[in-house]
Amino acid sequence: MTKTVATIPMQENNAQYYAGQQIVSTTGGGGNNFSFPNLNTTLISNYDQFGTQVRSTGNFSVHLLDTAATVPSTANLISPALVSVSNDTNNTLLFQNALAADKFVFLQLTDVAIADNYGSYSYLSLDDIINNFLTAYVGQDKVVQTVKRSDVLFHARRAMQELSYDTLPSAKSMELTISPNLTVPIPQDYVNYVRLAWSDANGVLHTIYPLNGLSGNPTELPAQDSQGVPTQDAFSNNLQAAQSLIEEKWAAANNKDLSGNYDPYNNNGVYDYIWWKQAYGQRYGLQPSTSQTNGYFSINQRLGTFSFSSNLKNKIIELSYISDGLSVNLNSIVPKLIEDAMYSKIMSNIVQPRRDVDGGTKQFYKRDAYVKTRNAKIRLQNLKLDEIVQVFRNQAKWIKH
Repeated sequence: MTKTVATIPMQENNAQYYAGQQIVSTTGGGGNNFSFPNLNTTLISNYDQFGTQVRSTGNFSVHLLDTAATVPSTANLISPALVSVSNDTNNTLLFQNALAADKFVFLQLTDVAIADNYGSYSYLSLDDIINNFLTAYVGQDKVVQTVKRSDVLFHARRAMQELSYDTLPSAKSMELTISPNLTVPIPQDYVNYVRLAWSDANGVLHTIYPLNGLSGNPTELPAQDSQGVPTQDAFSNNLQAAQSLIEEKWAAANNKDLSGNYDPYNNNGVYDYIWWKQAYGQRYGLQPSTSQTNGYFSINQRLGTFSFSSNLKNKIIELSYISDGLSVNLNSIVPKLIEDAMYSKIMSNIVQPRRDVDGGTKQFYKRDAYVKTRNAKIRLQNLKLDEIVQVFRNQAKWIKH
């Protein structure tokens, strides 16, 4: 029988949730296997059952205590090479050496694992969504009497993708430092950017603006002969230049030359005090799209990087971006606020190609998915009355730029 999880109460106690700790007694003869099934966190060991290191670090440590009141320390720490996870469904640990009886196994999660667990009650995994859907929406006397789990998985992944693009809040962000070559790599699970901003000395974020045609990042750099014709190698492929000249010039550009915020007595442009430039109107106003000092970014598809203007060198930035929510497959998290919308979208997508479902029913589920997706967007806007009132206090103030 498929287990539903939407109504399962909290299983972790306060020590497990807040401190990431649990004690298990070895009373009854000790042994090699001890389980921690109530933890929301899936335990990860950095060694396998043979003592071979398989990853750089795990997310827990284990101590063997004489009494429940014994303080965990390095003296009673069990070497990570002697502990592995034999079953990640119920968090069973396998010890290479049998533990003595009448002792206590003390499990401590790492700080990172504890932080990941905070707030986890507000989410379900994608696997939970699929299990719940199969239990509640598929079976005898229901619209969909039989369906393959693989079909539900496909439509659940598609629903997750679509909701991630325009409904789910962006929960992905990175703190990065712009290198001297003015680039940072595109994140591994990147789909689209939400915002790029640099941090000042007070930690205040300033929005970095896209180039929008001001400069560019060519996707190909064909080497040309004296007649301007691309040249080829011995295999008839175009030879490529090592570096883009456009990108080189842009990397050396002075942002003040673009914004107009520079010495007016510098006559290397149209913004100086030479009389005829003023007389012919060349100093009339500023260009609003370039009158900012926060810098620019572009997406360099050729190199797979974000590229930045020269005034952002060595700046600390925050990169907020959208993923499709599927980078960790079935362990992807789904906010409970959109759970109903997920079920409706899965149902709508499943019934559309079926011959045993009439057209009226198909249209009903299509409209139902639309309405519940709209409701999910409203829920996720997270509007609070006090916050709206605070913003409205600015309504009588003049906005000046």
